[in-house]
Amino acid sequence: MRSVIKERRIVEDHWQHVADEAELPAGPVIVSLARWRKERATLLARSAPVGIRLPNTVDPAELVEELPRLALVALEFPKFADGRAHSQARLLRERYGYRGELRAVGDVLRDQLAFMARNGFDAFELRADRSLDDALRAFDEFSVSYQPAVDQPLPLYRRRG
Repeated sequence: MRSVIKERRIVEDHWQHVADEAELPAGPVIVSLARWRKERATLLARSAPVGIRLPNTVDPAELVEELPRLALVALEFPKFADGRAHSQARLLRERYGYRGELRAVGDVLRDQLAFMARNGFDAFELRADRSLDDALRAFDEFSVSYQPAVDQPLPLYRRRG
């Protein structure tokens, strides 16, 4: 079983990514937005949690009505230089109030983890060629943040006594 970083710990990942035409396995599944739209009733009738994999080209506003039914939203990073999923994460957390698991998937690198967490991600599915143990250390490299974000809504000058 694959492991992921969740809430700054390495944990076994019980979620399964399921291709659009593949049969649904037992247990928690992550499906594409297209499959969700096509098979919504079937997916909701299952006894296991469902998550959606959202491309970074889709406006998260399209999911607002569905968010209460989703245990997980996986936001795609197709390449490390494409940061649109950072904006999606902020919108999902701050504007739309999503409280389920927000997972970074795709080309997720150690150097981005602290910034991803600041934007609302709480789970990280790293590339297979990356060390989860090494990646955990990224969260401890910065002790103070200056700008406001999901994890700290006040800028540093407002937090100082």
